[in-house]
Amino acid sequence: MENKLKVQIWSDIMCPYCYIGKRRIEGALAQFNHKESVEIEWKSFQLDASFVASADDNMAEHLAEKYRKDKEWAQEMMDSMTQNAKNSGLDFHFEKAIMANSFNAHRLLHLAKKHQLSNELEELLFKAYLTDGKNVNDLETLTQLGQQAGLDTKEIDTVLHSDAYAKAVKEDIEMAQKIGVQGVPFFVFDNKYAVSGAQHVETFVKTLEKVWDEGQFDSKITVLNTTEGENCGIDGCN
Repeated sequence: MENKLKVQIWSDIMCPYCYIGKRRIEGALAQFNHKESVEIEWKSFQLDASFVASADDNMAEHLAEKYRKDKEWAQEMMDSMTQNAKNSGLDFHFEKAIMANSFNAHRLLHLAKKHQLSNELEELLFKAYLTDGKNVNDLETLTQLGQQAGLDTKEIDTVLHSDAYAKAVKEDIEMAQKIGVQGVPFFVFDNKYAVSGAQHVETFVKTLEKVWDEGQFDSKITVLNTTEGENCGIDGCN
């Protein structure tokens, strides 16, 4: 067996359950005896690649319109998700959320991956959008977050003022489509087993232990959970 057990995570900054899933896999790793031998690789995914934000966007109104429901339904869904987040130690503020296209954020995440800082930047981007109400498609905001993650300012500027890593983002999304990803977060363990959604910590622990005991090898990915966990897809969050 190789020294590292790789866990690939497809996610979108705009996906609340992706942030919850991040906390839960972190909780699982804290209980895993071989944590230091696990390598996390973040992969890009966009719930709505064509989304164009406007200054008047309101989260509740947007969800209600998108899914042809009323605003009360949308508010109840956000309230439920906020409580769910609290159970994982997160503080969501949808009333402050600024809706944005996440493509530039994903490009910056690929720069962070180059410097082994993707986990740090993922955390900052999730918090910026879901907790702090920042625009994660604003270049100044992305520059500040990149700097906080430890990236070089000149490299950040070069990426944000070009199409750098655009191909890499699209390749991640294409790979997700090829392996049948319907929603995010989506976790692939050692290129063998997959877990869909923000499953409970215990599910992630059991998967890590199973993969570790079996050793590393290449095979067709098998989805372990029979029912999808909490996730967001192009048709909404479940």
